[in-house]
Amino acid sequence: MKIAVLGAGAWGTALAAAAARRHDVLLWARDAGLAQQIAATRRNARYLGDVELPATLAVSADHGQALAHAGGGGLLVVATPMLGLRAQLQTLPDARPVLWLCKGFEAGSGALGHEIARELRPAAPGGVLSGPSFALEVARGQPTALVAASDSPALAAAAVEAFHGDALRVYTSSDVVGVEVGGAVKNVLAIATGIVDGMAASGLNARAALITRGLAEMTRLGVALGAQPETFMGLSGLGDLVLTATGDLSRNRRVGLLLAAGRRLPEILAELGHVAEGVYSAATVLQRARALGIEMPITESVVEVIEGRVAPEEALWRLMTRQAKAET
Repeated sequence: MKIAVLGAGAWGTALAAAAARRHDVLLWARDAGLAQQIAATRRNARYLGDVELPATLAVSADHGQALAHAGGGGLLVVATPMLGLRAQLQTLPDARPVLWLCKGFEAGSGALGHEIARELRPAAPGGVLSGPSFALEVARGQPTALVAASDSPALAAAAVEAFHGDALRVYTSSDVVGVEVGGAVKNVLAIATGIVDGMAASGLNARAALITRGLAEMTRLGVALGAQPETFMGLSGLGDLVLTATGDLSRNRRVGLLLAAGRRLPEILAELGHVAEGVYSAATVLQRARALGIEMPITESVVEVIEGRVAPEEALWRLMTRQAKAET
């Protein structure tokens, strides 16, 4: 199978490496210097410097070559952050099926990936590959499970053929909305969990409560947008939330930890050197929730802390002193 992965960040590189062990894969990098470095050293020093990439993985900065590599029957995978999804989709042939990896809501429009694709390419099959996955572990070949969601059974099957293997298990779903909402909202909730974990007096009880109530927020928003409730008990909901909210490799959790330590957001983002999608999605998640009349108090607290309007301690106090209510 021929596969073109458009985007040589950590996640795009990791999945390209995993697929290149069994398929003919070309990884496209926007930065020609990065493409040359990866090709020469077999390492992506900027994002996954500790991992040696397969010798069979081709790398190029030529976008046309990448599109041609997948040809008419191959698989195109967009591996940019959400910020770059619209621009990439606009470069693709109108009818070509495409799978994207980004998790989040587009700043400004507030759109999810499938909403952007429907606007730009209404006749082309599209889908998302998501789930609990740190890029470094996938690149190392450590066991991981993902879900490929699409309205097109053929595209979902192609995702399984491309990525399913001994160390990477790929399930399928038709609930694109649910899978995308889970992947987007969990990043915001991971910031919240990082804030709680960074406050030494909070304890593990607070973490468990926040993750559980965060899952309830995620589900409410997803169902209001048309998702299936059971999706949020799966890999792209509960699975991705638990990983991102508790794992030491989580960039969004680290943002929360540093905010709790009193660090300023611009300084934190400069130190990370990678995109933390939750920072850019939080306000948009809240905006869409309010437009639908959905209550998301944890998300609202994250937005207030990120924007510097409320201190982490006050945000936690506000959540704990809300009026008692039934759990469901």
